[in-house]
Amino acid sequence: MKRYAKITGGFLLLVAGIVLLPLPGPGLLVIALGLAVLAREFAWAHNLLNRIKHQVEKLRPKKSPPGHRDTPAS
Repeated sequence: MKRYAKITGGFLLLVAGIVLLPLPGPGLLVIALGLAVLAREFAWAHNLLNRIKHQVEKLRPKKSPPGHRDTPAS
């Protein structure tokens, strides 16, 4: 019974996130939460969540080495 509740909740979060995409609200966050719930039950959701995490990591700025300044000294 718990498994069905998790699956239903995950799909509801996924649908709610898709609905929130054009509306003001945290659509992408809700989609990620839905995938996180579904990833415990389905391999496809786990793989999709890993792909999304990888893409987010690529978007993050790289850390500068110690002592490196981003702005020129005046």
